Amino acid sequence: MSTILLRGGCVIDPGSGMNESADVLVSGTMVKLISYSPVSGELDSLATSSGAEVIDCTGMIVAPGLIDMHVHLREPGQTHKETIATGTQAAAAGGVTTVVAMPNTTPVTDSVDWLRFVMSTDRKPSAHVLAMPAATVASMGGELTDYAALAAAGAVGFTDDGKPVLADEMMKAALTAAARLELPISQHAEDTRMTVGASMNFGGVAFRLGLRGMPIEAESSIVERDIRLLEEIEHETKLQPHLHVQHVSTAKALAAIRAAKKRGLHVTCEVSPHHIAFTDESIAGGETAYGSHGTQRSVRYDTHFKMNPPLRNREDVDACVAAVLDGTVDVIATDHAPHAAHEKNVEFERAPNGITGLETALGASLRILHGEHGMSVMQVLALFTSAPAEQFRLRALGHDVGRIAVGAPADIVVFDPAAQWNYDAAATKSKSRNTPFDGAPMLGRVHLTLVDGSVRYKLD
Repeated sequence: MSTILLRGGCVIDPGSGMNESADVLVSGTMVKLISYSPVSGELDSLATSSGAEVIDCTGMIVAPGLIDMHVHLREPGQTHKETIATGTQAAAAGGVTTVVAMPNTTPVTDSVDWLRFVMSTDRKPSAHVLAMPAATVASMGGELTDYAALAAAGAVGFTDDGKPVLADEMMKAALTAAARLELPISQHAEDTRMTVGASMNFGGVAFRLGLRGMPIEAESSIVERDIRLLEEIEHETKLQPHLHVQHVSTAKALAAIRAAKKRGLHVTCEVSPHHIAFTDESIAGGETAYGSHGTQRSVRYDTHFKMNPPLRNREDVDACVAAVLDGTVDVIATDHAPHAAHEKNVEFERAPNGITGLETALGASLRILHGEHGMSVMQVLALFTSAPAEQFRLRALGHDVGRIAVGAPADIVVFDPAAQWNYDAAATKSKSRNTPFDGAPMLGRVHLTLVDGSVRYKLD
């Protein structure tokens, strides 16, 4: 049984409010001891007797491993883009120790057998892999999957991610069935009837580039519809369904979510780092602004800036940042969506949506939210740790993640909060390099990631 002593770091645990210098002794898979005094005889004795590897964390933050509630690992069926092994290696490099896999695999993860396949340790993961299987069979929106069986097999929610549940009665049935199991429905909010043939945000930039744009109402109308369904279900039953809105990108949708929360409805939402880092101007070429940290040239029609929902205008980006700062946004999730180079190296309209994001989420979020908008490091970390654990009831479901505490699993990230660096996509652990963050400035660099007490990433 290996023992590791993390010496001299600042331990930040958002769930408990801990924020002080301490040493952390990891024994086997668990946190054995946390010493808050400068010198602890008990800790030193334990470390010496067990032959602990001592890691100097001076100037570093020692935090719970990050949780990413929205990740595409592409396995089964699309392993030319990513595998569970490579995707979780990228996760560990970004300080992420728990990922929630989306079901748009080939075949769709809509059965107990495929759910167990994705969550199996046979896939050689470097992080904990949880999963949200499909809300409807084959994600076609016509028939609910077997929620009870999937929940018993370990599902932490249900989603047809990328294929929104459009039919009112089907979405209502999904919310009701999930509520009976106290699990969320995670919705990709897009009325695809409004976005046929569209490849970016509707507006002046799309007009200049000659591309068809997605109107903001495609997102907001689904959010508003789903909130109305929540109210109907609560009125008709004693249930309180949990609706989680994925990768919100518009001020109008955020306003609906904010209002629903004030009315006491169980609505949560996530924002992805790219939706607070870039605007649709990046697709037009020229300078892509990185705030006080400078600028970078982007190439017109660069498909690395193509995702769904698309990059929005400055007003929507500012609304997303404001919603994070005021607490409307519950978690940050990457929507990590790897694609092979040849798939992205086509005309903009033909390229698949999606970018990688596991290795850049912490650095980009700290730069924008902490460095530029004054959010505390603890508040930023909460969006990646205690908030997803609590909002999705992960510990109640048997997954003790998102905290540092004696007796808890040693899922830990050690990072330098002051480090300013630039991301190099060529060095990625992912199988794909489709990122708009190549060369982008980051704040805070991961030095070490432990998963169940084992070193899964160490900065060279």
